[in-house]
Amino acid sequence: MPDTRVRRAVALTTGLVVLAAALAGAALLSLAVGSQHVPFGTVLEALVHPDDSVRDSLIVTEVRIPRTLIGLLAGLALGLAGAIIQAVTRNPLADPGILGVNAGAGLFVVVGISVFGVTSLTGYVWFGFAGAALASVVVYTIGSMGRGGATPVKLAIAGTALTAALLSFTTAVLVTDVQTYDQFRFWQVGSLAGRGMDIAKQGTPFLIVGVVIALASARLLNALALGDDVATSLGQNIGVARLVAAAAVVILCGTATAMAGPLVFVGLVVPHVARIITGPDHRWLLPYSMLLAPLLLLLADVLGRVIAQPGEVQVGVLTAIIGAPIFVALARRRRLAEL
Repeated sequence: MPDTRVRRAVALTTGLVVLAAALAGAALLSLAVGSQHVPFGTVLEALVHPDDSVRDSLIVTEVRIPRTLIGLLAGLALGLAGAIIQAVTRNPLADPGILGVNAGAGLFVVVGISVFGVTSLTGYVWFGFAGAALASVVVYTIGSMGRGGATPVKLAIAGTALTAALLSFTTAVLVTDVQTYDQFRFWQVGSLAGRGMDIAKQGTPFLIVGVVIALASARLLNALALGDDVATSLGQNIGVARLVAAAAVVILCGTATAMAGPLVFVGLVVPHVARIITGPDHRWLLPYSMLLAPLLLLLADVLGRVIAQPGEVQVGVLTAIIGAPIFVALARRRRLAEL
C-alpha cells in the first residue's frame, strides 16, 4: 500500500510538471500569435532585452504580455474557484456564478458606468470586485438562515434567486441607458484584449490571498465531501469550513470576473477534467485545476485570434463554444454520477 501511494504521488507530481510546461508553452504561443505574428526568437529577445524602438518588441511588451498575464491570473482563479464551489455545494453542475458573482459584478459595473461615469477598465475592476464580493456575502448570509446553516441546497437556491434579481436590475438600467450599454457590452462578453499591466497589478494581491486560502482549504474540502455528519465527527467545524471556502471563491472569482469579465464554463468544466486525473482528493485536485484552467483560457484566446483575422473572436465566446460540448461529454461519464 505505501508503495502504491508513493507511485501515485510521483505520477501526479510528474503530471503537474508536464502541465506547468504545457502552460509555459501556451503562454509563449500567446505572446507570438495574433494579427501581427511575432517570431519566437523575437519574443524571447523582447522578454530578455525589451526595445521599444522595435515594433515587434513593443507589441510583445505593451500588448501581449499584459494580455497573457491576465489570462494566466484569471484562469487559475476560475479553476480554483470552480473546484471549491463544487466541493462546498456538493453539486457537480455548480460553477462560481452560483454565488451570484457574475451578476453582482455586472450590476456594479453598470452602476459604475451609469452613475459614477467610469469609463476605464481600471475602474471596472474595483466596481466589479465589490459587486462580486457583496453578492457572495448576501448569498451566504441568506443560505445560512434557518436550521442546518449554509447547506448546499440552500446556497444554490439563494444564489439562483439573487442572480435573477440582480440581472433584472442590470437589464433595467441598460434598457434605459444606451451609452452605458455600449460600454458594458465590451466587458460583459469576457475578453483578455485591451487589458493593461495596471489591471494585472491591481488584481494580483487579491489573487495571492485567494490562492493561499484555497490551497490551505484542501483538507477541509476533503472532509466536507464526506458529508456534514462525518466531517463533524472528524472534528471539523462545518460553518467555519464553508466560510473559509466561500471567502476563497469570493476573492478568486470576484477578481477574475472584474479583470476579464464573466468567462463561462472555465470554472465549471476544468474541475471535472482535473478530477478524472486526480480523483476526489482536493490536495491534488486544486493544483491541477489551477494549471488546467489558464491552459484552456490561453489556448482559447490564441484560437480566437487565429480564426477571425484580421479581427478576433473574444475568449468568452470561445470558452463557451469549447466548454459546452466537453461538459456534455463529461456529464455522460459514469464517474460524474459518482461525485
